[in-house]
Amino acid sequence: MNQPKDQALVAVAACAAVVETASHKLSSLSASDGKISVNKLDAHQVLAYDLAHAAAGVYASQVMCEYATTGDFEAKLAFAFIADSVAELATKLVGRSTEWGSDVIALESAAEFVARYRSTEFLETLGDDLVKYGTGPNHLDDDFDLVAQTFRRFAEEVVRPHAEHVHRTNADVPEEIISGLAEIGGFGLSVPEEYDGFATGGESDYMGMVVSTEELSRGSLGIGGSLITRPEIMTRALVAGGTEAQKAKWLPRIASGELMAGIMATEPDFGSDVAGVKVTATPTDGGYLINGVKTWCTFAGRATILLVLARTNPDYSVGHRGLSVFLVEKPQSDGHHFKFCQPTGGKLEGRAIDTLGYRGMHSYEVAFDNFFVPAENLIGEEAGLGRGFYLQMAGFENGRLQTAARAVGLMQAAFEAGLEYAQDRKVFGKPVFDYQLSKVKLARMAYLIQAGRQSSYAVAKLMAQGQGTLEASMVKAYVCRAAEWVSREAMQLHGGMGYAEEFSVSRYFVDARVLSIFEGADETLCLRVIARRLAENALSES
Repeated sequence: MNQPKDQALVAVAACAAVVETASHKLSSLSASDGKISVNKLDAHQVLAYDLAHAAAGVYASQVMCEYATTGDFEAKLAFAFIADSVAELATKLVGRSTEWGSDVIALESAAEFVARYRSTEFLETLGDDLVKYGTGPNHLDDDFDLVAQTFRRFAEEVVRPHAEHVHRTNADVPEEIISGLAEIGGFGLSVPEEYDGFATGGESDYMGMVVSTEELSRGSLGIGGSLITRPEIMTRALVAGGTEAQKAKWLPRIASGELMAGIMATEPDFGSDVAGVKVTATPTDGGYLINGVKTWCTFAGRATILLVLARTNPDYSVGHRGLSVFLVEKPQSDGHHFKFCQPTGGKLEGRAIDTLGYRGMHSYEVAFDNFFVPAENLIGEEAGLGRGFYLQMAGFENGRLQTAARAVGLMQAAFEAGLEYAQDRKVFGKPVFDYQLSKVKLARMAYLIQAGRQSSYAVAKLMAQGQGTLEASMVKAYVCRAAEWVSREAMQLHGGMGYAEEFSVSRYFVDARVLSIFEGADETLCLRVIARRLAENALSES
């Protein structure tokens, strides 16, 4: 037996079996009339939530088994990650074996592997390797390596110099960044070539988006990586449901950066539960009148076109089938407040919501008062009525993958800051890095980052084949929670200076907190998407 690699496969298989057993258990507890009942599922939320994260850990471990075959250091990172994932799953089983249908004995075949690759001695040695190898090779091909270099250079030279000022003053995203990103094609990554973008309809579209997003987020989450998220969501919705005339009108202008996109789905009383959306779009001569309030509308001030999810069917009993999406044009606005009045009397007013981190983009609460939108701005026009939820999800599903890439970029920046400071700073006569605990912390950061990165690559390839929706949700949930730990520990390595705003690591810490909230709050994503899908899959196998 090729011990390390074969043992890794055995360990991952043991974890996968536990997850499968729990999925069937949750399915049996939640089934009603041959379908999964949300009400019954909600009666087992703790199991469902932990199962979702465990399944994400198994998926990432499977990806890392492949990464282990690419080199010796890569194998060390992979084995450490897999051992960590087994240990994390074991803690979920302790005291809850009846709920899971398995106990820790089910992971006994992985015991030797975990003991070796989770040992302090191994992780300390891995920590020493970080000085030379960092978080490990990405193994991108030449084309994507060039993409990474291009966006890394832009992030270093254009984004990062503005990041601290924008964060501390809660300023707007500098126009230099927007125009520069447009120049290198950042807004057209998902726009098809026939509409002046760079998308060819293959794997490169998704991989290019993931690679560029990570590098921009490494420079800054708020004014870097997130700048291309909203155009991405809007583009996907247009491509999925827009008429030919709509695509020809809007997509080239999105790709060029002429139009800046904002997304409006969330409302004060409805976040991830979009079926309850109250903002209405009522037919009128030549179009629709939009009324109601949207919240957490990121970049709504600077944006010149908004993707607005609104209720076109007043019958709430039809749920999300009563929703449609509109493209709403508006003037550009700087600062933290805007108000626009139409000649017909319609009004649109927004105020920025001050946030803990993730500054520069500004998230707004926006009120519509009889705001007129032409009928031609309903995505899909007549054929788009009632399809709003599906068209929005066409963008949001890819947005989850993009958010995972944003998390990886932020983690990479935090790791680099932590490693550098630990090597430079001396405590009790020797560098912080030379202490065992520092090395073990940094080692864990490195393998969490690489696992998130490689998982994002793997999901990008799946999505290019029309698959990967579940995997995108799992990677988003797993990586975004990991980002909180990585940024916290990078900050902790700085000691008291980590709490000082003069060090970027404090920004990474507060920025990381938003990752588990947007593009699907962690709990909703785990309970209503991941766990539900796992239970449905198990039910179909029964």
